[in-house]
Amino acid sequence: MGKQLNVLLASPRGFCAGVERAIEIVERALDLYGPPVYVRHEIVHNKHVVESLREKGAIFVDEVDDIPEGAHAIFSAHGVSATVVDAAAYRGLEIIDATCPLVSKVHKEGQNHVGKGRQVILIGHAGHPEVEGTQGQIPGGVLLVTHPNEVAKLRVDDPDQLAYVTQTTLSVDDTRDVITALRKRFPNIVGPDVKDICYATQNRQDAVRELAPKVELLLVVGADYSSNSNRLRDLGAAMGIESHLIASADDMKPVWLDGVETVGITAGASAPEELVQGVIARLGDFGEVNVNALSEVEENITFKLPRELLDSPTSPTVA
Repeated sequence: MGKQLNVLLASPRGFCAGVERAIEIVERALDLYGPPVYVRHEIVHNKHVVESLREKGAIFVDEVDDIPEGAHAIFSAHGVSATVVDAAAYRGLEIIDATCPLVSKVHKEGQNHVGKGRQVILIGHAGHPEVEGTQGQIPGGVLLVTHPNEVAKLRVDDPDQLAYVTQTTLSVDDTRDVITALRKRFPNIVGPDVKDICYATQNRQDAVRELAPKVELLLVVGADYSSNSNRLRDLGAAMGIESHLIASADDMKPVWLDGVETVGITAGASAPEELVQGVIARLGDFGEVNVNALSEVEENITFKLPRELLDSPTSPTVA
C-alpha cells in the first residue's frame, strides 16, 4: 500500500435543508402517529435514505390510490400536482406535505403569473417529479423547455404576455442559456434570472467549480436519477475532469485511480454524509489516504416543519 491518495472534500456537499426537513417529517410522523406512515414516491432521491425510513415503518407507494383511506400520507420533497392533492382529499387521507419550500415558491410564482394573465414557460426536465408537480400546480398548464434550441419551436398565445419559472435543481449554466434564448425571442418575458435555482444547488455547483481544478478525478455521491447530482457530475466533466456519479463506495472502479494522486469528492443534496465516508474508507484500500476539506461554506438555512407535526414536545426550534 505504497500509493499516497490525496482526497479533497467539497464544501458544502450532501443534505440540504429541504432534504433534512423531508426526512425529519417522515421520522416525526412515525413517532407521532406510529407506523405505518405512507409516502407518495421516494421522499428524496436516495435509495439509502428510503431504505432507512422503510425499516422504521414508512411505506412508499406510487400513487395515493395505493394508500388506505383515512391513513397518514406524506408528499415527497419534490412536490405534487393539484390533481394528486385532490385525489388525496377524496380518499380522506391525513396529508403531511414535505414539499421543499423552495419548490413551493416556484409553484406560487407560476400561479401569480397566471393570475396576471401571463402564459408560463417552465425550464426543466420532462418526467422529473418536481417538474410534474409544477406542471400540475399552475392553472392552464405550462410550456416545458429543456434546451435553448427548443425555444425557437415554442408556440405561444401572446409573445408579450409570457413568464418563466425553473426547476430548482438544474445547472445554473443550462438555465442561463435557456433564459438568454427566451429573452432574445421574447423581449418582454418576465422571470427571476437564475434565482429559482435553489441555494443548495447553486452552492454545490460553486463548490465543484472550486474543487475541479485541484483534482484529477471527481466522484459525486448520489443517485443516478437525482437531477442535482447529475448536474454536479456534468459540471466536473465540462471542466475537463474525469467525473463519475456513484450511489455508494460499491460503485467505485479501481481503474479510475490509475495514475491519479488527488481525488475530489462531493455529494448531491439527497446523499447522506455516511455514504461519503464510505467512499473515503474504500479509497483506503488503494493507498494511504490524506483527507482535506475545501474552505468550509456554512449553510444556515432551515425550514419550518408542518404545523401538524409541531405538537410533539421534542420539536426543535427552527427559523
